[in-house]
Amino acid sequence: MALTVLLAGLSHPHSLAHLRTLAQTPEVDTILLWDADPQVLALEEVRGTAKVAAVNTDLPRLLAEHSINFALVAERNDRMPALCQQIARAGVHLLVEKPIGNSPAAVTEVISAADRAGVRLGVCYTNRCHPLVEEAKRAIDGGLLGPLMTLHMQLLTTQPRFRNPGHWLFSKEIAGGGILPWLGCHYLDLMRFITGDEIVAVSAHCATRSGGAIDVEDVAALSLTFASGGVGSLHVGYVLALSGAGYENRQGYATHAEFCGQFGRLGWSGSTIFPPHLWIESAHPDWAAAPRREFHADLAPSTAYAGAHGLTFLRRFTQAIQDGSPLPASGEDALAVARVVESAYASVGM
Repeated sequence: MALTVLLAGLSHPHSLAHLRTLAQTPEVDTILLWDADPQVLALEEVRGTAKVAAVNTDLPRLLAEHSINFALVAERNDRMPALCQQIARAGVHLLVEKPIGNSPAAVTEVISAADRAGVRLGVCYTNRCHPLVEEAKRAIDGGLLGPLMTLHMQLLTTQPRFRNPGHWLFSKEIAGGGILPWLGCHYLDLMRFITGDEIVAVSAHCATRSGGAIDVEDVAALSLTFASGGVGSLHVGYVLALSGAGYENRQGYATHAEFCGQFGRLGWSGSTIFPPHLWIESAHPDWAAAPRREFHADLAPSTAYAGAHGLTFLRRFTQAIQDGSPLPASGEDALAVARVVESAYASVGM
Protein backbone atom coordinates (compact mmCIF):
# COMPACT_ATOMS: atom_id res chain seq x y z
CA MET A 1 0.00 0.00 0.00
CA ALA A 2 1.39 3.38 -1.04
CA LEU A 3 1.07 5.85 1.81
CA THR A 4 0.43 9.59 1.85
CA VAL A 5 2.14 11.25 4.81
CA LEU A 6 1.85 14.74 6.26
CA LEU A 7 4.98 16.20 7.83
CA ALA A 8 3.49 18.79 10.16
CA GLY A 9 6.19 21.23 11.23
CA LEU A 10 9.37 22.14 9.35
CA SER A 11 10.95 24.42 11.98
CA HIS A 12 11.68 21.71 14.55
CA PRO A 13 15.37 20.72 14.98
CA HIS A 14 14.57 17.23 13.64
CA SER A 15 12.20 18.18 10.82
CA LEU A 16 14.61 18.08 7.89
CA ALA A 17 15.96 14.72 9.07
CA HIS A 18 12.37 13.43 9.26
CA LEU A 19 11.80 14.71 5.74
CA ARG A 20 14.85 12.79 4.50
CA THR A 21 13.58 9.67 6.27
CA LEU A 22 10.15 9.90 4.67
CA ALA A 23 11.74 10.35 1.26
CA GLN A 24 13.74 7.14 1.80
CA THR A 25 10.82 5.06 3.10
CA PRO A 26 9.61 2.63 0.40
CA GLU A 27 6.06 2.53 1.76
CA VAL A 28 5.71 6.34 1.48
CA ASP A 29 4.58 7.49 -1.96
CA THR A 30 3.48 11.08 -1.30
CA ILE A 31 4.69 13.68 1.22
CA LEU A 32 2.65 16.74 2.18
CA LEU A 33 4.31 19.56 4.10
CA TRP A 34 2.84 22.05 6.55
CA ASP A 35 4.36 24.84 8.60
CA ALA A 36 2.96 28.14 9.82
CA ASP A 37 6.05 29.94 8.48
CA PRO A 38 6.02 30.35 4.67
CA GLN A 39 9.73 31.17 4.67
CA VAL A 40 10.56 27.72 5.99
CA LEU A 41 8.36 26.08 3.36
CA ALA A 42 10.13 28.07 0.64
CA LEU A 43 13.54 26.53 1.38
CA GLU A 44 14.94 24.61 -1.57
CA GLU A 45 15.87 21.71 0.72
CA VAL A 46 12.17 21.44 1.55
CA ARG A 47 10.53 21.93 -1.83
CA GLY A 48 13.18 19.95 -3.69
CA THR A 49 12.82 16.75 -1.68
CA ALA A 50 11.64 13.67 -3.55
CA LYS A 51 7.96 12.69 -3.15
CA VAL A 52 6.85 16.15 -1.95
CA ALA A 53 3.51 16.81 -3.63
CA ALA A 54 2.07 19.77 -1.69
CA VAL A 55 3.44 22.55 0.52
CA ASN A 56 1.02 24.73 2.43
CA THR A 57 0.58 26.96 5.48
CA ASP A 58 -3.15 26.08 5.49
CA LEU A 59 -3.43 22.90 7.58
CA PRO A 60 -7.25 22.52 7.34
CA ARG A 61 -6.94 22.65 3.56
CA LEU A 62 -4.30 19.91 3.49
CA LEU A 63 -6.39 17.75 5.80
CA ALA A 64 -9.54 18.30 3.72
CA GLU A 65 -8.05 17.87 0.24
CA HIS A 66 -5.90 14.78 0.79
CA SER A 67 -6.42 11.25 2.04
CA ILE A 68 -3.62 11.13 4.61
CA ASN A 69 -2.51 7.84 6.17
CA PHE A 70 -0.50 9.37 8.98
CA ALA A 71 1.12 12.58 10.11
CA LEU A 72 4.64 12.90 11.43
CA VAL A 73 4.31 15.84 13.83
CA ALA A 74 7.33 17.95 14.81
CA GLU A 75 6.52 21.25 16.53
CA ARG A 76 7.53 23.23 19.59
CA ASN A 77 6.75 21.34 22.77
CA ASP A 78 4.15 23.88 23.93
CA ARG A 79 2.37 23.91 20.56
CA MET A 80 2.49 20.18 19.93
CA PRO A 81 -0.66 19.05 21.81
CA ALA A 82 -3.06 21.41 20.01
CA LEU A 83 -1.56 20.53 16.63
CA CYS A 84 -1.81 16.80 17.32
CA GLN A 85 -5.42 17.11 18.45
CA GLN A 86 -6.35 19.03 15.30
CA ILE A 87 -4.84 16.32 13.10
CA ALA A 88 -6.36 13.49 15.14
CA ARG A 89 -9.85 14.99 14.75
CA ALA A 90 -9.37 14.61 10.99
CA GLY A 91 -8.98 10.85 11.49
CA VAL A 92 -5.22 10.77 10.77
CA HIS A 93 -2.82 8.49 12.64
CA LEU A 94 -0.02 10.27 14.52
CA LEU A 95 3.71 9.71 14.87
CA VAL A 96 4.89 12.50 17.15
CA GLU A 97 8.27 13.87 18.14
CA LYS A 98 9.11 13.30 21.77
CA PRO A 99 8.21 14.44 24.35
CA ILE A 100 4.77 15.10 22.70
CA GLY A 101 4.05 17.90 25.19
CA ASN A 102 5.80 19.93 27.88
CA SER A 103 4.06 18.12 30.78
CA PRO A 104 2.36 14.79 31.52
CA ALA A 105 -0.99 16.58 31.42
CA ALA A 106 -0.27 17.78 27.89
CA VAL A 107 0.75 14.29 26.77
CA THR A 108 -2.44 12.88 28.32
CA GLU A 109 -4.52 15.35 26.28
CA VAL A 110 -3.02 14.00 23.06
CA ILE A 111 -3.55 10.37 24.10
CA SER A 112 -7.19 11.13 24.89
CA ALA A 113 -7.70 12.94 21.57
CA ALA A 114 -6.24 10.00 19.64
CA ASP A 115 -8.46 7.56 21.53
CA ARG A 116 -11.58 9.63 20.84
CA ALA A 117 -10.74 9.85 17.15
CA GLY A 118 -9.88 6.16 16.89
CA VAL A 119 -6.39 6.84 15.54
CA ARG A 120 -3.07 5.38 16.64
CA LEU A 121 -0.47 7.48 18.44
CA GLY A 122 3.24 6.71 18.22
CA VAL A 123 6.25 8.59 19.61
CA CYS A 124 9.71 8.87 18.06
CA TYR A 125 11.73 6.75 20.48
CA THR A 126 13.72 5.47 17.53
CA ASN A 127 16.59 3.98 19.56
CA ARG A 128 14.32 1.04 20.36
CA CYS A 129 15.04 -0.25 16.86
CA HIS A 130 18.84 -0.11 17.13
CA PRO A 131 20.14 -3.70 16.70
CA LEU A 132 22.20 -3.55 19.90
CA VAL A 133 19.20 -2.37 21.94
CA GLU A 134 17.19 -5.24 20.49
CA GLU A 135 20.00 -7.67 21.36
CA ALA A 136 20.16 -6.35 24.93
CA LYS A 137 16.39 -6.76 25.28
CA ARG A 138 16.53 -10.32 23.96
CA ALA A 139 19.26 -11.16 26.49
CA ILE A 140 17.22 -9.84 29.41
CA ASP A 141 13.93 -11.31 28.16
CA GLY A 142 15.73 -14.64 27.77
CA GLY A 143 16.88 -14.66 31.39
CA LEU A 144 20.61 -14.31 30.71
CA LEU A 145 21.01 -11.65 33.42
CA GLY A 146 18.46 -13.01 35.88
CA PRO A 147 16.57 -10.67 38.25
CA LEU A 148 17.54 -7.01 37.83
CA MET A 149 19.89 -5.64 40.49
CA THR A 150 21.22 -2.33 39.18
CA LEU A 151 21.53 -0.37 35.98
CA HIS A 152 23.28 2.83 34.99
CA MET A 153 23.02 4.94 31.86
CA GLN A 154 24.95 8.06 30.84
CA LEU A 155 24.38 10.50 28.01
CA LEU A 156 26.76 13.45 27.80
CA THR A 157 26.84 15.80 24.83
CA THR A 158 28.02 19.22 23.70
CA GLN A 159 27.43 22.38 25.72
CA PRO A 160 24.53 24.76 24.96
CA ARG A 161 26.94 27.28 23.41
CA PHE A 162 27.30 24.85 20.48
CA ARG A 163 23.52 24.41 20.23
CA ASN A 164 22.13 27.97 20.06
CA PRO A 165 21.23 28.80 23.68
CA GLY A 166 18.58 31.24 22.38
CA HIS A 167 16.59 28.35 20.90
CA TRP A 168 13.24 27.40 22.47
CA LEU A 169 14.85 24.14 23.63
CA PHE A 170 16.43 26.14 26.44
CA SER A 171 13.22 27.90 27.50
CA LYS A 172 11.42 26.38 30.49
CA GLU A 173 8.08 27.92 29.49
CA ILE A 174 8.19 26.49 25.96
CA ALA A 175 10.11 23.24 26.31
CA GLY A 176 8.96 22.30 29.82
CA GLY A 177 12.51 21.52 30.89
CA GLY A 178 16.05 21.06 29.67
CA ILE A 179 18.15 18.03 28.91
CA LEU A 180 15.89 15.59 30.77
CA PRO A 181 12.80 15.84 28.50
CA TRP A 182 14.87 16.49 25.36
CA LEU A 183 17.64 13.86 25.49
CA GLY A 184 17.40 12.11 28.85
CA CYS A 185 13.96 10.90 27.80
CA HIS A 186 15.56 8.52 25.30
CA TYR A 187 17.54 6.74 27.98
CA LEU A 188 14.63 6.66 30.42
CA ASP A 189 12.63 5.01 27.67
CA LEU A 190 15.45 2.53 26.94
CA MET A 191 15.60 1.56 30.61
CA ARG A 192 11.90 0.67 30.52
CA PHE A 193 12.06 -0.97 27.10
CA ILE A 194 15.16 -3.12 27.60
CA THR A 195 14.23 -4.36 31.07
CA GLY A 196 10.44 -4.50 30.71
CA ASP A 197 10.40 -2.93 34.16
CA GLU A 198 8.66 0.29 35.21
CA ILE A 199 10.27 3.12 37.14
CA VAL A 200 8.25 3.62 40.33
CA ALA A 201 10.33 6.08 42.39
CA VAL A 202 12.63 8.97 41.48
CA SER A 203 14.97 11.38 43.21
CA ALA A 204 17.17 13.84 41.38
CA HIS A 205 19.79 16.55 41.34
CA CYS A 206 19.48 19.13 38.56
CA ALA A 207 21.54 22.24 37.84
CA THR A 208 22.50 24.79 35.20
CA ARG A 209 26.30 24.78 35.01
CA SER A 210 27.28 25.72 31.46
CA GLY A 211 27.32 29.45 32.10
CA GLY A 212 24.85 30.26 29.34
CA ALA A 213 21.75 32.44 29.57
CA ILE A 214 19.30 29.54 29.77
CA ASP A 215 16.58 28.82 32.33
CA VAL A 216 16.55 25.01 32.17
CA GLU A 217 18.80 22.33 33.61
CA ASP A 218 21.82 21.37 31.53
CA VAL A 219 23.01 18.65 33.93
CA ALA A 220 20.99 16.11 35.87
CA ALA A 221 21.58 12.97 37.94
CA LEU A 222 18.63 10.70 38.77
CA SER A 223 18.32 7.83 41.22
CA LEU A 224 15.61 5.37 40.24
CA THR A 225 13.73 2.44 41.76
CA PHE A 226 12.07 -0.13 39.51
CA ALA A 227 8.93 -2.15 40.14
CA SER A 228 11.02 -5.33 40.44
CA GLY A 229 13.06 -3.77 43.27
CA GLY A 230 16.11 -3.07 41.13
CA VAL A 231 17.77 0.32 41.42
CA GLY A 232 19.25 2.52 38.72
CA SER A 233 20.80 5.85 37.88
CA LEU A 234 20.84 8.23 34.95
CA HIS A 235 23.49 10.89 34.33
CA VAL A 236 22.86 13.39 31.52
CA GLY A 237 24.51 16.67 30.66
CA TYR A 238 25.25 19.30 28.04
CA VAL A 239 28.87 19.31 29.21
CA LEU A 240 31.37 18.44 26.45
CA ALA A 241 33.71 21.26 25.42
CA LEU A 242 35.87 19.58 22.76
CA SER A 243 33.42 17.69 20.58
CA GLY A 244 32.64 20.31 17.98
CA ALA A 245 29.72 22.50 17.06
CA GLY A 246 26.50 21.91 15.16
CA TYR A 247 23.25 20.23 16.07
CA GLU A 248 23.58 17.08 13.95
CA ASN A 249 26.95 16.12 15.38
CA ARG A 250 27.03 12.35 15.72
CA GLN A 251 30.48 12.39 17.33
CA GLY A 252 29.56 14.89 20.03
CA TYR A 253 28.55 12.37 22.69
CA ALA A 254 29.92 10.26 25.54
CA THR A 255 27.54 7.40 26.23
CA HIS A 256 27.52 4.45 28.59
CA ALA A 257 25.10 1.77 29.75
CA GLU A 258 25.43 -1.13 32.17
CA PHE A 259 22.67 -3.50 33.27
CA CYS A 260 23.43 -5.92 36.12
CA GLY A 261 21.41 -8.95 37.22
CA GLN A 262 21.99 -11.87 39.53
CA PHE A 263 23.36 -14.01 36.66
CA GLY A 264 25.31 -11.46 34.62
CA ARG A 265 25.56 -8.02 33.08
CA LEU A 266 25.66 -6.22 29.74
CA GLY A 267 26.56 -2.80 28.45
CA TRP A 268 28.15 -0.45 25.96
CA SER A 269 30.35 2.67 25.98
CA GLY A 270 31.47 5.06 23.29
CA SER A 271 32.01 8.53 21.93
CA THR A 272 29.10 8.58 19.49
CA ILE A 273 25.31 8.76 19.80
CA PHE A 274 25.26 4.98 19.74
CA PRO A 275 28.42 2.86 20.16
CA PRO A 276 29.06 0.08 17.61
CA HIS A 277 29.20 -2.89 19.96
CA LEU A 278 27.50 -4.47 22.97
CA TRP A 279 29.10 -6.86 25.47
CA ILE A 280 27.21 -9.44 27.51
CA GLU A 281 28.50 -11.76 30.22
CA SER A 282 26.33 -14.41 31.85
CA ALA A 283 26.57 -17.35 34.23
CA HIS A 284 23.47 -18.86 32.63
CA PRO A 285 23.99 -22.57 31.81
CA ASP A 286 23.25 -21.92 28.13
CA TRP A 287 26.35 -19.72 27.99
CA ALA A 288 28.72 -22.02 29.87
CA ALA A 289 30.94 -22.53 26.81
CA ALA A 290 31.42 -18.79 26.26
CA PRO A 291 30.23 -16.71 29.22
CA ARG A 292 31.30 -13.37 27.69
CA ARG A 293 30.32 -12.37 24.17
CA GLU A 294 30.32 -9.24 22.01
CA PHE A 295 27.78 -8.15 19.42
CA HIS A 296 28.52 -5.64 16.68
CA ALA A 297 26.14 -3.48 14.66
CA ASP A 298 27.55 -2.59 11.28
CA LEU A 299 24.84 -0.19 10.16
CA ALA A 300 25.12 1.38 6.74
CA PRO A 301 25.55 5.16 6.72
CA SER A 302 22.19 6.89 6.45
CA THR A 303 20.85 10.44 6.37
CA ALA A 304 17.58 9.29 7.94
CA TYR A 305 16.63 10.63 11.36
CA ALA A 306 18.79 8.73 13.89
CA GLY A 307 20.41 6.80 11.03
CA ALA A 308 19.53 3.41 9.59
CA HIS A 309 17.65 2.27 12.70
CA GLY A 310 15.53 5.41 12.48
CA LEU A 311 14.36 4.26 9.05
CA THR A 312 13.61 0.83 10.52
CA PHE A 313 11.53 2.48 13.24
CA LEU A 314 9.47 4.46 10.73
CA ARG A 315 8.85 1.39 8.58
CA ARG A 316 7.65 -0.56 11.62
CA PHE A 317 5.28 2.29 12.46
CA THR A 318 3.84 2.22 8.93
CA GLN A 319 3.36 -1.54 9.23
CA ALA A 320 1.60 -1.16 12.58
CA ILE A 321 -0.97 1.34 11.31
CA GLN A 322 -1.76 -0.95 8.39
CA ASP A 323 -2.08 -4.34 10.12
CA GLY A 324 -2.89 -3.36 13.72
CA SER A 325 0.32 -4.80 15.16
CA PRO A 326 1.92 -3.16 18.22
CA LEU A 327 3.49 0.24 17.67
CA PRO A 328 7.28 0.40 18.08
CA ALA A 329 6.67 3.10 20.74
CA SER A 330 3.32 4.51 21.84
CA GLY A 331 1.80 7.58 23.42
CA GLU A 332 1.62 5.64 26.67
CA ASP A 333 5.40 5.19 26.52
CA ALA A 334 5.80 8.95 26.14
CA LEU A 335 3.51 9.49 29.14
CA ALA A 336 5.48 7.07 31.32
CA VAL A 337 8.69 8.96 30.59
CA ALA A 338 7.04 12.35 31.10
CA ARG A 339 5.88 11.25 34.54
CA VAL A 340 9.41 10.24 35.52
CA VAL A 341 10.74 13.62 34.38
CA GLU A 342 7.99 15.43 36.30
CA SER A 343 8.82 13.41 39.43
CA ALA A 344 12.51 14.26 39.04
CA TYR A 345 11.68 17.96 38.91
CA ALA A 346 9.32 17.66 41.88
CA SER A 347 12.10 16.06 43.94
CA VAL A 348 14.25 19.18 43.53
CA GLY A 349 11.41 21.72 43.69
CA MET A 350 11.51 22.70 40.02
